[in-house]
Amino acid sequence: MSGSRSKTFLADLIRKHMPTREEMAENRFLKPIAHRFLSPELWRFTRRSVPRGVALGLFAAFIVPIGQIFLAAFMALPTRANVPLASVVTFVTNPFTLPFWLIFANRTGRFVLNLDAAVGAGADRLASESGVLAGWLEVGGVTALGFLVLAIVSAGAGYLVASLTWRFVVARRRKKLLKQRREARAGKSGQ
Repeated sequence: MSGSRSKTFLADLIRKHMPTREEMAENRFLKPIAHRFLSPELWRFTRRSVPRGVALGLFAAFIVPIGQIFLAAFMALPTRANVPLASVVTFVTNPFTLPFWLIFANRTGRFVLNLDAAVGAGADRLASESGVLAGWLEVGGVTALGFLVLAIVSAGAGYLVASLTWRFVVARRRKKLLKQRREARAGKSGQ
């Protein structure tokens, strides 16, 4: 790790705590696939790898409740997405936000299935007759469907937002660079 300091505190913090590529290559779990996983193209921030990494991270965050970082990293291999970004984005679902996402996924699943309108007042009677286990299975299935919908929709939205943000940032940098060049030319011609 170089001793240079970046412009932001967050970049310094990530660089300080993130293992180096060499340390990851020596990891016993990653050793069999280290030659693919540590490919430099998977660690660069490019206009194609960043949106892919965001989309895969969001998809993995909602589709699997445990081990989502590993899922995102392994899905990044064949799609040539940015591995660190895909792994970091999975933290949108974490132990602190999980209750919120469970409720939101359940409501999303109910909305998709239109359960409130279809079942209506008969839901209470059906739940009491079929028992508690059937009620929990229904709630779990509806919530799982909600998470599936959230995974697909958030991945698509994340890809779109990351692509547009990347274009905006690059266009802004180019505009600033062109302005500096014009000012430099104007300064030279005026002398």
